[in-house]
Amino acid sequence: MTVRDGTAVDVSGDPEHPFTRGGLCVKVDNYLDRVYSPDRVLFPLRRTGPKGSGEFERISWAGALAEIAGKFTGIAAEHGPEAIMPCSYLGTEGVLNGLNVGDPFFAKLGATVSERTYCDSGSCTAYAMTIGDSAGVDPESLVHSRYIIIWACNVMSTNLHLWPFIAEARKRGAKVVVVDPVKTRTSKAADWHLTIRPGTDGALALAMMHVIINEGLTDDDYIARYTIGYDALVERVQQYSPEWAAEETGVPADDIRTLAREYARAQPSVIRIGVAIERHAGGGQTVRALACLPALVGAWRQPGGGILQLPLWAFPVIWDNFIHPEMLKPGTRVVNQYLLGDALTGELALDPPVKALMVYNSNPLVVCPDQDNLARGLAREDLFTVVSEQFITDTARYADIVLPATTQLEQEDIMFSWGHLYASYNHRAVQPLGEAVSNTELFRRLAAAMGYTDPVFLRTDQEMIAEAFDWSAPVMQGITVESLKEKGWQRLNVPPPDQYAPHVEGDFPTPTGKVEFASSLAPGGNFVVPLFRQGSTEHQPGNPVDPLPHYIPPRESVRTNPELAAAYPLSLLSPKSHAYLNSSDANLEFHRKVQKDPSLLIHPEDAEERGITTGARVRVFNNRGEFVVKAKIDKSVLPGVVVSHVGSWRMHADGLSTVSAVTPTVFGDLGNCPTFSDTLVQVERKP
Repeated sequence: MTVRDGTAVDVSGDPEHPFTRGGLCVKVDNYLDRVYSPDRVLFPLRRTGPKGSGEFERISWAGALAEIAGKFTGIAAEHGPEAIMPCSYLGTEGVLNGLNVGDPFFAKLGATVSERTYCDSGSCTAYAMTIGDSAGVDPESLVHSRYIIIWACNVMSTNLHLWPFIAEARKRGAKVVVVDPVKTRTSKAADWHLTIRPGTDGALALAMMHVIINEGLTDDDYIARYTIGYDALVERVQQYSPEWAAEETGVPADDIRTLAREYARAQPSVIRIGVAIERHAGGGQTVRALACLPALVGAWRQPGGGILQLPLWAFPVIWDNFIHPEMLKPGTRVVNQYLLGDALTGELALDPPVKALMVYNSNPLVVCPDQDNLARGLAREDLFTVVSEQFITDTARYADIVLPATTQLEQEDIMFSWGHLYASYNHRAVQPLGEAVSNTELFRRLAAAMGYTDPVFLRTDQEMIAEAFDWSAPVMQGITVESLKEKGWQRLNVPPPDQYAPHVEGDFPTPTGKVEFASSLAPGGNFVVPLFRQGSTEHQPGNPVDPLPHYIPPRESVRTNPELAAAYPLSLLSPKSHAYLNSSDANLEFHRKVQKDPSLLIHPEDAEERGITTGARVRVFNNRGEFVVKAKIDKSVLPGVVVSHVGSWRMHADGLSTVSAVTPTVFGDLGNCPTFSDTLVQVERKP
């Protein structure tokens, strides 16, 4: 970061960082465009026009806080505090300003508990049920892998810093395999791309187990010492033959056998899974199966072997210091943000109905499903909506009060990582522009306006940073707040990548200490892991689930729902965009130029059947909604599959609808995970 006269003039990566090596991906390479955009919200605003018009006038912070406090107090008195609902996610990263920053305030208020399970909740649940909250494979140790399967993860667009380690492994002789329905940037760079039907990944993983077990490719010593439930697993996978899986997945049986044999024999082997893996009806059980595979073949015995999901599990963040679950009144109503449209329109039949909504760290009108329904809910005149934002997003256009939020350059924070094993300190590089405030300061001000004097609302950022980690944990040895401030980043106190193999002798953080092919947590049912539910650090019980991994087919597909497919015969995928971070930056000129206008990838056969040519405007629709984009005819997708990336803003869309207008509001099998990729649509040429 280069700052001159109080203004940031350059943002660059640190070339000394062993993982990022000075590189910045396109999502943040032009971050100063965001900070200094003339469209930034820099002062509190009050709505002056109709909801959705984006017409506002500047007001003071004192006036904004007084109005919010008055509305919240009045609504709580008339309808009960559960008539107030927060809506947030991870638009701002960091322990302080990220996922849990507002939890204590809304717990004190008694507001509806907001469950946040858009991303990785099903995967995390399944992963924890199988191998516990292990960091898994050190991403840097992938250079030692001999066989790398990248499963439902477009690394070159969403995890770019990992690619050099994969490329180095290839130079050393590793084979790189991608399992994905679409020929992405990553699959084009791989040695082998297995094209799979959407939502059938679990069938492929279970068929791999079938081959590995029945052909004697297992590491019997590792299984005997460090796993439980193997005999039951052997019996279970007999039904999942390669021939059966070929019918389900579209992957030839011989290819399934080859994949299983190569994966088992080339050790150490590693599986890198992405968030897309959970986004269908059986997403949780898919991750259960994938998490079992490394133990079957003894991949955990060496550095570079195992499974890579989220290294965040390694960081000893004391989440209770930010969630403060003790402040939450038992029995407080829980509403999942995935159902926000139904919650606001009354289709959930909530009592009391939601009368006030506060949005921060999120742009739900773009990232939530059932977009048109949500827009109707946000347009309610009797709904008081507050949005803390950096820009007037699609959601902010419906706000009654908009509050100015800082960017990462304008706030202090401390960071764990989603993708590596380095703790980081986020220094404030410049003073906040205008009257923008950090999320921590926002909730200090709101608490004061409500008359809350609990110590949790009086903490400074530095006091919160001191409470962020368990600094006495072994992995934090040699790391302090001061050393992080000085150095910027430090690797956790774990072995170097060429020695990092945490499960050579088991020691899995499960109830049994072993890989649980038969999960001991299954009787607890569809629990939600910590962080995703505001105010919760305990597993939430649900209906008991099968303790063994099994296959759950997609709900919406030609094979499983022929009646629906008769009207809507194409499977729609809505992956993350290359140039946007979810919906962030989709308003900035540079990023929109890189990403290009929203489009629909469609196979030539499907396009010809519908009289569609490249560049033609097409209507994509189902029984939930529709959106209009330009067609791009491309053999990178399977026949019967179409692709439209998520992230583009509704206000820029043809017809004011995006891909989120057609995605379902049905949960997957574990962790209340979303089913964005479990979607059937029809496509027709637009006149």
